[in-house]
Amino acid sequence: MYTHTIFNSSCISHHCRRCGKCFCDKCCSKKVPLPRMCFVDPVRQCAECALVSQKETEFYDKQLKVLMNGATFYVTPETSEKAEMMVCRLSNNQRYLFLDGESHYEIEIAQISTVQILTEGFTPGGGNTRATGMLLQYKKPGSEELKQIKFTAGEDFNSNKKLSATWLAAMHKAAKLLYESRDQ
Repeated sequence: MYTHTIFNSSCISHHCRRCGKCFCDKCCSKKVPLPRMCFVDPVRQCAECALVSQKETEFYDKQLKVLMNGATFYVTPETSEKAEMMVCRLSNNQRYLFLDGESHYEIEIAQISTVQILTEGFTPGGGNTRATGMLLQYKKPGSEELKQIKFTAGEDFNSNKKLSATWLAAMHKAAKLLYESRDQ
């Protein structure tokens, strides 16, 4: 706890609506929306939880729609050298990544172990890079073996290239949020 005050009969303590821990007024003074826990109005949270809640709210407002709308990629499973053009999108319940083309894959989000965004245009001086693809490692249900799948934004469908890059950026933010929440 981050409390600066020793609790006694004259000190009012508050609990963070996200983590449930008790804090003094100074350490639990932020009021932030918490829709994932069904609070309609902003509620009292400790500084650490308030920061996470603000990131989640931004993600839900911006990136979630992008992930659910999907984007087109060339997808290469590790067992194949042939890439297949597929639409990749997040399921409506946000638990699966759907890949639809001639083949169909459903990857459970909870089973994803690694997300690596592939970029190009990196310069040693820190110049601009752009996302061109993604490597995803995951476990199939009932198996301990890690599978890998590669997504590449195609060069020949320019109108979708920007959409693919936006989708990859949203996926990167989603992965960061997932890893941060697993650490808590």
